[in-house]
Amino acid sequence: MALSNCLKLFTSASENNGRKFAYVHVAVAYYIMIRRIYNFFSDVVFETLGRELTSVQGLSDWLDSAYSYLAMVNYPYPSNFLMPLPGHPIREVCKKIDGSPAGSSMLERIFNGVSVYYNYTGEVDCFQLDDDPHGMDGWNWQACTEMVMPMSSDQNTSMFPAYDWDYSAFREGCQEDFQVIPRPRWITTEFGGHDIEHVLKSFGSNIIFSNGLLDPWSGGSVLKNISETIIALITKEGAHHIDLRASSTEDPDWLVEQRATEIKLIQGWIDNYRKKMKATFEI
Repeated sequence: MALSNCLKLFTSASENNGRKFAYVHVAVAYYIMIRRIYNFFSDVVFETLGRELTSVQGLSDWLDSAYSYLAMVNYPYPSNFLMPLPGHPIREVCKKIDGSPAGSSMLERIFNGVSVYYNYTGEVDCFQLDDDPHGMDGWNWQACTEMVMPMSSDQNTSMFPAYDWDYSAFREGCQEDFQVIPRPRWITTEFGGHDIEHVLKSFGSNIIFSNGLLDPWSGGSVLKNISETIIALITKEGAHHIDLRASSTEDPDWLVEQRATEIKLIQGWIDNYRKKMKATFEI
């Protein structure tokens, strides 16, 4: 497997007839390998991997998290937003897979790659599959109350196992974990409908939708301007909220330019507001 093939990023975004999609863009060899590893899982395999493993789903979810978060935080410089990671971490994953010793099994190659996310520092001796180092329970609570987001996976178009979102199971999980009942229609009820362009035009202004197309979340975001004051800023090489991170000498030129554009837009809105207020008092 050539490293050059792997350097294609895990995610990118496209637009088709006005609908946005985040899709997997792994080079074919790696795409097939990752798909095969999910199919490879079995109870027999788990008996040989570790005494603490209790289900196939636990390990599958562990891999899902690594690949999903790697796509989000594929920053061009080292970071520790979710885990301590090198710059361009997906490249490092590919190098680890390619650099596995001759004769390494598929499972060993996948483990070497995913260790970039879970153990880049080399300080972890044993992995806890249900560990929550990011405090994600806060996000899970919000997903159970205000931001219910159905997510499914199609095995024909994704490297992840097929999965159909099940509201009943989701509701049971929310009740068990947080003693709350999800409100899947709260957002559309509160803000006025499913058509985000129509809804935002009705009452919104002074909003910047900043999207890095390496971030899988960009597939569900606003990727075009809605009005003169509801602006979409798109960066092809941007990852998850990279423009909101602290400035660094390692920032690429396009990121510096993006932040300058955001500041200019916000300053313009403030100036316009002050002009209107001044005119009001002078009347």
